[in-house]
Amino acid sequence: MQSVIQKIEEKFKKHDVVDVRSGDTVKVHQKIKEGNKERIQVFQGLVIRVDRKGSHTSRIVVRKIASGVGVEKSFLLHSPLVEKVEVTKRSKVRRNYLTYMRERTDKSARLSSVDFDRNEVNTVKEAPVAAKAEEPEAEQTEATKE
Repeated sequence: MQSVIQKIEEKFKKHDVVDVRSGDTVKVHQKIKEGNKERIQVFQGLVIRVDRKGSHTSRIVVRKIASGVGVEKSFLLHSPLVEKVEVTKRSKVRRNYLTYMRERTDKSARLSSVDFDRNEVNTVKEAPVAAKAEEPEAEQTEATKE
């Protein structure tokens, strides 16, 4: 039996998100509001940290070098502002937190890549809308039978 908090968390959780791991190079498409306008900004970089993977508060920290300065951004995967997360490269790493990458530059910052099926990883299954619509009807028919 779920607690009230878990039921509320499930409502705000996205049905399915991309399997992101540490060492992945990702493109995160994020909604940005500027006044009355809304646009999508793409942030591409290396995932150096993955937190609370199964939770609705799952978070990734993405790092990139912009104009010679390291920039890190944290994204909540289930946030409505995160439009899409796309894995472009997968690397072999042996740790979950790649904080040592902050001190590395140039050749020492390279990670060896691993072959993976890009289409399968980036495909996100949509929520079954028809199944949700049929469930209340089935409950009503059972209630009327009694």
